[in-house]
Amino acid sequence: MKRVDVLVISIANPILIGIYEDNNLIKTIEDSGKTSDVLPNIFKSILENFEIITIFYVNGPGSYMAIKVGYIFLKTISIVRDIKFKATNGFKFNQNSPIKALGKKYFFNQDNDKIIIDFLKDTDKIIEFKLPKELKKDIFTDDCLPNYQLPAVY
Repeated sequence: MKRVDVLVISIANPILIGIYEDNNLIKTIEDSGKTSDVLPNIFKSILENFEIITIFYVNGPGSYMAIKVGYIFLKTISIVRDIKFKATNGFKFNQNSPIKALGKKYFFNQDNDKIIIDFLKDTDKIIEFKLPKELKKDIFTDDCLPNYQLPAVY
């Protein structure tokens, strides 16, 4: 059985999952369903066909529910299967583009890695998330708690 790393980007639709062998992308899985429906089915197949070394995931910002469900599911798999678990933010996979927040608002990553919530400007470009061909593990941290970035309620 191949030993692989798995990268999960589940903070937006479609959900993207990359399977990496020796840091190189060998398989891409994309699904537009709900995180709670999609992750169990995909991971059932992955666990049947591969031995996972590390699960890397995007812990936010993005859909509050997708972040919560993704974290709980992936953390549980990592504990039960004794798999390493690491996280980073979503801006690393969409060229630092704004990420949908609530209503017409978006998350923006400022130069100092401070995340703010604001409306899009005419000059802002939305770039879809993309799995990298090569997995750069140094952008991930052991701090895997969700990064909800909930806006204040007015």
